[in-house]
Amino acid sequence: MFYVSLGVLVLQTTSLVLTMRYSRTLQSDGPRYLASSAVVCAEVLKIAACMLLVFREHSFSVRALNRVLKEEIINKPLLTLKLAIPSGIYTLQNNLLYVALSNLDAATYQVTYQLKILTTALFSVSMLGKILGIYQWLSLVILMTGIALVQQEDLTAGSQLMGLLAVLVACFSSGFAGVYFEKILKESKQSVWIRNIQLGLFGLIFGLGGVFAYDGERVQENGLFQGYNHVTWTVVALQALGGLVIAAVIKYADNILKGFATSISIILSTLISYFLLEDFDPTR
Repeated sequence: MFYVSLGVLVLQTTSLVLTMRYSRTLQSDGPRYLASSAVVCAEVLKIAACMLLVFREHSFSVRALNRVLKEEIINKPLLTLKLAIPSGIYTLQNNLLYVALSNLDAATYQVTYQLKILTTALFSVSMLGKILGIYQWLSLVILMTGIALVQQEDLTAGSQLMGLLAVLVACFSSGFAGVYFEKILKESKQSVWIRNIQLGLFGLIFGLGGVFAYDGERVQENGLFQGYNHVTWTVVALQALGGLVIAAVIKYADNILKGFATSISIILSTLISYFLLEDFDPTR
């Protein structure tokens, strides 16, 4: 599970970034789909998938499923409420990624988003008491240098600056939420899928709040699923899969290793953007 979860995460990350970028730049006759509604749909799909996995863990018994959900979600309100914190942050982060990929090409986004490795490392040291070696700190410095080099010529337009700001906020939110969730998972003996159901329920509530707060008028005019097509649903499915894979990686590995494992998707995203999407011309 250790290597399988990391490998699937690399493939999922690469696919999601490229598909999301394509979906946000695809020209269509009608209105573009709402990022906030896509986040909500991904949460619904993730909850459904986790329910099925818990159902499978308990020998496909409806009675056992109801008992576990009641014991872990309803009868433990304090633990459930703890998960509202990372859930709200993840919801914000997911919305920010749509903003970022609407304004940055996939490769630039991927490189910049690796700043979350640094924020995750800092939160891991401060919140989990992890000790990093000299080579680990050196690799983080090299990472920061790479991000600075990529961004030095990419801030000529206001839209690019907006994309960069969205990525930076997402990096800090990702680092904190990931470490916080890792701490809860490793302190708890319960199934990772139960914890994901709890995360998803709060994410659904926060997501619906975002839909009606920021896109309420457009939803009333054209509906929640305006602009949806097969590409949009692919993005939703990949985003839901990402939540499940990340939870498995955190359970069997840790957040820092998760960050370095996804770095290989930068190479894949760059090559595909250059040869297939043709919206990225890599500089020296």
